[in-house]
Amino acid sequence: MKPLARHFTATAPASIGNVGVGFDVLGLAFDAARDRVTARLIEAPEIRLGQVSGLTDRLPTQVEENCALAAADAVRLRCGAQKGLELDVEKGVPMSAGMGGSAASAVAAAGAANAAFNARLSKDGLLLCAMEGERVSADPPPWDNVMAALHGGLVMAARLDPPLIRALPGPKGISCVLFHPDRKIETQAARDLLADNVPLSTAVEHSRNIAAFVAGCLLDDHALIESGLADILIEPQRRPLLPELAPVQKAALDAGALGCSFSGSGPSVFAFARDGDLPAVRTAMETAFDATGCAATAYEAPLASRGLDVRTTPQAAEVY
Repeated sequence: MKPLARHFTATAPASIGNVGVGFDVLGLAFDAARDRVTARLIEAPEIRLGQVSGLTDRLPTQVEENCALAAADAVRLRCGAQKGLELDVEKGVPMSAGMGGSAASAVAAAGAANAAFNARLSKDGLLLCAMEGERVSADPPPWDNVMAALHGGLVMAARLDPPLIRALPGPKGISCVLFHPDRKIETQAARDLLADNVPLSTAVEHSRNIAAFVAGCLLDDHALIESGLADILIEPQRRPLLPELAPVQKAALDAGALGCSFSGSGPSVFAFARDGDLPAVRTAMETAFDATGCAATAYEAPLASRGLDVRTTPQAAEVY
């Protein structure tokens, strides 16, 4: 009879980076899809890739090219582990979709590695390790998707060094719908489009919007959320990446959405809507995508989506 080995499994959700108005400041966990990473201890002091399943059956095998492997390796180095890990990755979050696919893999891998090595890292420690995984996708790595996938819910980065991450209360009676069109946009390519400078008037109006949005979440004031949920800073620069955005956005707002914008760097598009308006908003966005001839998959999730979840499972051991 083979000895028992413990498998350490962690899942992390999709996420909406920026939440429209909060470029590199706000992130929202979106528990309509999750990545799953299972870690097994091995004797060799390395991180290697095991089985890949889900939305893809192939991922890079090199640590420096794989978000999950890089995040787990950061945990290994941080805690000084003498052993290594083999990681199985089940992709439930689409890649290059603006749904935080790289962040979900990185956070789940960091969580599984933390449990496997018994590293007992704090959330701030896990965040920094997951950021090393996100660095594979974009350098310097953006915080928004990673912190949301880790913490769950609506999260704000008040400071980066040292990290000061805070959860914001989600307003009641509002849910989120997201459409993932049949397009791919690489995070780094989308960031490379952005200008280094903007007019003062744009900066002031953007500050007004993000203040209104955050205050609306804190006060549960839907009018403030609707007033602030408009990205005049980043979205205009990225509109050429998805010509379908304008008609979809108009359809969502006409149907009663409080706001509609790119999810992260796109191409996915999300909308906030009161629960009673959500079916009409979803139908309007779907119809608008269909009218442009662009196929899109719809997802829905509450604003209070959960973040990282870690489980330990005894299973029959294999020899590595």
